[in-house]
Amino acid sequence: MTTILFNEIVFGPVHSRRMGTSLGMNLLPYDGKLCSFDCIYCECGLNKDFRTRTQLPDRVSIRAALEDRFKSLLKEKVDLDVITFAGNGEPTIHPEFEGIIDDTIALRDVYYPKTEISVLSNGMHLNKTEVFNALKRVENPILKLDSAFDETVRLINRPNSPNYSVARQVELYQRFGNNYILQTLFLRGTFEGKKVDNATEEEISAWLELVRALNPREVMIYTFARETPVKGLEKVPYDELQKIAERVEQLGIKTNVAG
Repeated sequence: MTTILFNEIVFGPVHSRRMGTSLGMNLLPYDGKLCSFDCIYCECGLNKDFRTRTQLPDRVSIRAALEDRFKSLLKEKVDLDVITFAGNGEPTIHPEFEGIIDDTIALRDVYYPKTEISVLSNGMHLNKTEVFNALKRVENPILKLDSAFDETVRLINRPNSPNYSVARQVELYQRFGNNYILQTLFLRGTFEGKKVDNATEEEISAWLELVRALNPREVMIYTFARETPVKGLEKVPYDELQKIAERVEQLGIKTNVAG
């Protein structure tokens, strides 16, 4: 498969299907993947295949890299819609995450004051006060929930904690009020001899009930765009994603669909 790993702290800008012109931030090692999920659709590959041998970049280096890129982009007169924390795994794993967010906000305010900050997160580390506080300070905390069922999450996302539960994630997400974006990737196929499909009526109905209870300000609905590390997976067609989005919008919640 074609695996995408980012070999620098600041990358892009790239065009994001969901967010426009995005300057990427990778807080994780450049030579592998570090994540508390092990999603079967992840463009960075499976955790076991890309173990890292290098250390995390430190806060000082991250700030310097971002400021340098800002200066270069301004000279080139490049516009940015968003600064996006994603990279080679889960960004909130970084032990200096809160300070890094503070630095990013400060630099953004100087160089690109109209640009928003987004963090793509699986939400597993929201039990840490510093992670929650940092995500509260960015414009777009984008939190994952691919199913309402623990069994499906363990099949698709494969969280590394035996204590993971959807109910616990819902509690953590509710701490944001409705000031966050919920993201869900829909797919189907087979994995390790088991059927994978979080777009069945049973799945969607249960997921919609959680969306109703959570009431996020926006829901991102999408399917995978690149080759997956697991064979036998299929994209959910765009027209099906649109139908799911229509049901979310009937709840009075804005949706963003990417096929």
